[in-house]
Amino acid sequence: MSFPTQRPRRLRRSEALRDLVRETRLTAAGLIYPMFVCPGMNVRKEVSSMPGVHQQSADQIVEECREVESLGLPGVILFGLPESKDARGTISTSADGVVQRAIEAIRKAKLELLVITDVCLCEYTDHGHCGVIENGNVANDQTLPILAAQALSHARAGADIVAPSDMMDGRVAAIRETLDQHKFNDIAILAYAAKYCSGFYGPFREAADSAPQFGDRRSYQMDPANAREALKEVALDLEEGADMVMVKPALPYLDILRRVRDAFEVPVGAYNVSGEYAMVKAAAQKGWLDEKRVVLEILTGIQRAGANFILTYHAKDAARWLKA
Repeated sequence: MSFPTQRPRRLRRSEALRDLVRETRLTAAGLIYPMFVCPGMNVRKEVSSMPGVHQQSADQIVEECREVESLGLPGVILFGLPESKDARGTISTSADGVVQRAIEAIRKAKLELLVITDVCLCEYTDHGHCGVIENGNVANDQTLPILAAQALSHARAGADIVAPSDMMDGRVAAIRETLDQHKFNDIAILAYAAKYCSGFYGPFREAADSAPQFGDRRSYQMDPANAREALKEVALDLEEGADMVMVKPALPYLDILRRVRDAFEVPVGAYNVSGEYAMVKAAAQKGWLDEKRVVLEILTGIQRAGANFILTYHAKDAARWLKA
């Protein structure tokens, strides 16, 4: 029997060889940690469907941010649980809002972290939708000034990057125009450009107290069956002034992530969302899988598909494992 000249197993023979030729190298520097800010002091409440993730007051956010920094993670993204809600999410634009106070606290602590803020109304409206409701529908154009004002308030508080996640048409342009008018030209926009109407958001809605009180979000978030439309959404957001774009969720949409990566020469992120996190945690608690191995495999797969950076609740654990 003749043997082949090419034997790929030669380069898999030892860890040193495997590491030498590894194509995708996952590092903590490409992971962003999501955090949930709530009112009060000394508040730290675990989210039941997301073990290890907490709703926290600004003082506790700062303490966890110290840990995030020490692990070599580059930044956090903040979501707010406000003290009150109304039909228009008015409190989201307040200089004294929970996210705004958390940004200021992180800045006061002199932490070397990128602070990204989610810009949306779902956490702040009493109906749980991402925009203003008129005649029973989410009103696109009437929502834009509120989103722009929210982004401006985050910039004034000290955010580095604002990340609109609402999926209203034209929101990137409205935010960019408002930021520039107020001389925040250097604040970057990370657009949730291809955000799908997904069943994987369930645990997040507990964490952010943002479940819709009626209907669903199919009229503004993307249809999971559509791929070409994602490229259109990304192109529109870039034309309107987005600096970076995101695909959300990650795992069911790795094909979308690859298409976006191949089509556009901009930084591309992916959100490894709450449902993806919760499934791994639940299975690991049951002893059905090796959590460390599976998490690092998932994150490597997301990066291999084209993500420059990944928003993930696994970020702290992954950073520890990558250091080991």
